[in-house]
Amino acid sequence: MMRCNYLTKIYTQDQLKKKLKTLRFRKIVFTNGCFDLLHKGHVRYLEKARNLGSHLVVALNSDHSVRELKGHKRPLNILKDRLEVIAALEAVDFVTW
Repeated sequence: MMRCNYLTKIYTQDQLKKKLKTLRFRKIVFTNGCFDLLHKGHVRYLEKARNLGSHLVVALNSDHSVRELKGHKRPLNILKDRLEVIAALEAVDFVTW
């Protein structure tokens, strides 16, 4: 069975804070979003964001937040699944919520 290396990109906020301390002299780019239905516009946006610095951090909105923003039938993908999808993108270095 193949191990999913991209899962190592998923951090709690506390874990991420510690990790980023080791990168304190690097240019770190931060963005956030729902990313419920990932599409090419999201991928292009994240690739452009990554090119602005040495590392890209993406924070995902909680399921509750997505519901508040997008309506009661959303999210279509729960937070855990959205974290994995975003972490699998090459442009993304760290994912949190």
